Amino acid sequence: MPQPSLASLSILLGLGYLIPQIYGLARPLEFGEKLRKFPRSNGWGYCLVGLATLWFLRTVQQEDIADFAAYKRIMLFGFAALGIATCIYVRDFLAVRGYAVLLLLAAKLMVDTARWVDTEWRLVIVLWAYLWVLGGMWFTISPWRVRDIILWKTANPQRIRLICGIRGLFGLLVIGLGLFVF
Repeated sequence: MPQPSLASLSILLGLGYLIPQIYGLARPLEFGEKLRKFPRSNGWGYCLVGLATLWFLRTVQQEDIADFAAYKRIMLFGFAALGIATCIYVRDFLAVRGYAVLLLLAAKLMVDTARWVDTEWRLVIVLWAYLWVLGGMWFTISPWRVRDIILWKTANPQRIRLICGIRGLFGLLVIGLGLFVF
């Protein structure tokens, strides 16, 4: 699969980041209510862990590490079984765990894509990716923290609007970088 350009990736990331913020600005109470249900949502958990498992399997399949070539089929089977077993046996905060793995995988894609772009503005994407790595690791080992962060962020409609506004501006910045810089 060919690597996306940093411009197209930035536009997609920016839109993906901006759209929920618009919803939060327009309907803060409804947005907050839905966000508070996310950490313990099994539906979101199955979806996100399934997506993360498929993405990870594709990443492993594409790797050309000679040390693991003989074991690749076994590793693919084992990682697929791990994804399924996670959905069966680790249902507590399953959505957060799936989200955390997706953050890690997306961060890898962001850094790999930005690696060869010759502008200092790429560091916005790289720094964002490293923050996602830290968040992904932290949320994997302590998923209840996401619930606590969400409860703080959604304490009142004014806070929801403020945070969504700041995040929306960042989404616009990333879209602007994709359109005009990269």
